[in-house]
Amino acid sequence: MNALPDEELATRVWRGMRGLVVDRHERRKEVCEALGMSFIRVKALRLVAAGPLTLRRLAEQLTTDPPYTTVVVADLERRGLVERAPHPGDRRAKIVSITPEGVRAAELAERILGTPPAALLALDPADLDALDRVITRLLATGPAS
Repeated sequence: MNALPDEELATRVWRGMRGLVVDRHERRKEVCEALGMSFIRVKALRLVAAGPLTLRRLAEQLTTDPPYTTVVVADLERRGLVERAPHPGDRRAKIVSITPEGVRAAELAERILGTPPAALLALDPADLDALDRVITRLLATGPAS
Protein backbone atom coordinates (compact mmCIF):
# COMPACT_ATOMS: atom_id res chain seq x y z
CA MET A 1 0.00 0.00 0.00
CA ASN A 2 1.30 3.43 -0.94
CA ALA A 3 1.44 5.84 2.02
CA LEU A 4 0.49 9.44 1.34
CA PRO A 5 2.86 12.20 2.43
CA ASP A 6 1.77 13.61 5.82
CA GLU A 7 0.50 16.91 4.38
CA GLU A 8 -1.47 15.22 1.64
CA LEU A 9 -3.02 12.77 4.10
CA ALA A 10 -3.83 15.57 6.55
CA THR A 11 -5.46 17.55 3.73
CA ARG A 12 -7.59 14.56 2.76
CA VAL A 13 -8.64 14.00 6.38
CA TRP A 14 -9.45 17.70 6.83
CA ARG A 15 -11.58 17.72 3.66
CA GLY A 16 -13.39 14.66 4.94
CA MET A 17 -14.04 16.26 8.34
CA ARG A 18 -15.28 19.47 6.70
CA GLY A 19 -17.48 17.50 4.32
CA LEU A 20 -18.93 15.49 7.14
CA VAL A 21 -19.66 18.40 9.48
CA VAL A 22 -20.28 21.32 7.12
CA ASP A 23 -21.71 19.74 3.99
CA ARG A 24 -23.44 16.56 5.03
CA HIS A 25 -24.55 17.25 8.61
CA GLU A 26 -24.71 21.06 8.80
CA ARG A 27 -26.96 22.04 11.67
CA ARG A 28 -26.71 25.82 11.18
CA LYS A 29 -29.53 25.96 8.62
CA GLU A 30 -31.73 23.81 10.83
CA VAL A 31 -31.18 25.98 13.92
CA CYS A 32 -31.66 29.22 11.95
CA GLU A 33 -34.96 27.95 10.56
CA ALA A 34 -36.14 26.72 13.97
CA LEU A 35 -35.40 30.06 15.64
CA GLY A 36 -36.15 32.30 12.66
CA MET A 37 -32.87 34.21 12.84
CA SER A 38 -29.38 34.36 11.37
CA PHE A 39 -26.64 32.17 12.78
CA ILE A 40 -24.72 35.17 14.18
CA ARG A 41 -27.80 35.94 16.29
CA VAL A 42 -28.00 32.30 17.41
CA LYS A 43 -24.31 32.43 18.32
CA ALA A 44 -24.79 35.67 20.27
CA LEU A 45 -27.77 34.21 22.11
CA ARG A 46 -25.77 31.10 23.06
CA LEU A 47 -22.88 33.23 24.33
CA VAL A 48 -25.18 35.38 26.48
CA ALA A 49 -26.92 32.23 27.75
CA ALA A 50 -23.59 31.23 29.31
CA GLY A 51 -23.62 34.43 31.37
CA PRO A 52 -24.14 38.18 31.05
CA LEU A 53 -21.64 39.99 28.85
CA THR A 54 -20.82 43.57 28.05
CA LEU A 55 -21.50 44.59 24.46
CA ARG A 56 -17.74 44.97 23.97
CA ARG A 57 -16.98 41.47 25.26
CA LEU A 58 -19.79 40.00 23.18
CA ALA A 59 -18.36 41.71 20.07
CA GLU A 60 -14.94 40.21 20.86
CA GLN A 61 -16.37 36.72 21.26
CA LEU A 62 -18.42 37.04 18.07
CA THR A 63 -15.46 38.60 16.24
CA THR A 64 -17.77 41.34 14.99
CA ASP A 65 -17.38 45.07 15.28
CA PRO A 66 -19.23 46.86 18.11
CA PRO A 67 -21.77 48.66 15.87
CA TYR A 68 -22.83 45.39 14.23
CA THR A 69 -22.97 43.68 17.62
CA THR A 70 -25.31 46.44 18.79
CA VAL A 71 -27.59 45.71 15.80
CA VAL A 72 -27.56 41.98 16.64
CA VAL A 73 -28.34 42.63 20.32
CA ALA A 74 -31.08 45.14 19.44
CA ASP A 75 -32.76 42.47 17.31
CA LEU A 76 -32.47 39.85 20.07
CA GLU A 77 -33.86 42.40 22.52
CA ARG A 78 -36.77 43.22 20.17
CA ARG A 79 -37.56 39.48 20.09
CA GLY A 80 -37.59 39.37 23.90
CA LEU A 81 -34.57 37.05 24.11
CA VAL A 82 -32.07 39.36 25.83
CA GLU A 83 -32.07 42.53 27.91
CA ARG A 84 -29.58 45.39 28.03
CA ALA A 85 -28.88 47.22 31.26
CA PRO A 86 -26.30 49.76 32.39
CA HIS A 87 -23.08 48.21 33.67
CA PRO A 88 -22.97 48.70 37.46
CA GLY A 89 -19.29 49.67 37.44
CA ASP A 90 -19.05 51.60 34.16
CA ARG A 91 -21.93 53.83 33.14
CA ARG A 92 -20.62 53.95 29.56
CA ALA A 93 -20.98 50.17 29.15
CA LYS A 94 -24.06 47.99 28.76
CA ILE A 95 -24.55 44.46 30.09
CA VAL A 96 -26.48 41.98 27.95
CA SER A 97 -28.41 39.29 29.85
CA ILE A 98 -30.65 36.48 28.71
CA THR A 99 -34.40 36.44 29.39
CA PRO A 100 -36.45 33.33 30.23
CA GLU A 101 -37.62 33.23 26.58
CA GLY A 102 -33.99 33.54 25.51
CA VAL A 103 -33.04 30.61 27.75
CA ARG A 104 -35.67 28.45 26.00
CA ALA A 105 -34.42 29.53 22.55
CA ALA A 106 -30.77 28.91 23.51
CA GLU A 107 -31.66 25.46 24.87
CA LEU A 108 -33.41 24.61 21.58
CA ALA A 109 -30.34 25.79 19.66
CA GLU A 110 -28.08 23.63 21.84
CA ARG A 111 -30.32 20.59 21.31
CA ILE A 112 -30.27 21.04 17.53
CA LEU A 113 -26.55 21.81 17.28
CA GLY A 114 -25.59 19.08 19.75
CA THR A 115 -27.54 16.22 18.19
CA PRO A 116 -25.11 13.79 16.57
CA PRO A 117 -25.97 12.58 13.07
CA ALA A 118 -27.24 9.02 12.67
CA ALA A 119 -24.00 7.98 10.93
CA LEU A 120 -22.01 8.86 14.05
CA LEU A 121 -24.46 7.04 16.32
CA ALA A 122 -24.17 3.98 14.07
CA LEU A 123 -20.38 3.70 14.42
CA ASP A 124 -18.93 0.67 16.13
CA PRO A 125 -18.13 1.60 19.78
CA ALA A 126 -14.41 0.96 19.22
CA ASP A 127 -14.38 3.30 16.20
CA LEU A 128 -16.31 5.94 18.14
CA ASP A 129 -13.84 5.64 21.02
CA ALA A 130 -10.88 6.02 18.62
CA LEU A 131 -12.49 9.06 17.00
CA ASP A 132 -13.12 10.55 20.44
CA ARG A 133 -9.45 10.10 21.40
CA VAL A 134 -8.24 11.74 18.17
CA ILE A 135 -10.65 14.69 18.39
CA THR A 136 -9.83 15.21 22.07
CA ARG A 137 -6.14 15.29 21.19
CA LEU A 138 -6.71 17.73 18.31
CA LEU A 139 -8.78 20.04 20.54
CA ALA A 140 -6.13 19.94 23.27
CA THR A 141 -3.53 21.41 20.89
CA GLY A 142 -5.37 24.76 20.96
CA PRO A 143 -6.27 27.08 18.10
CA ALA A 144 -4.23 26.78 14.96
CA SER A 145 -4.41 28.23 11.48
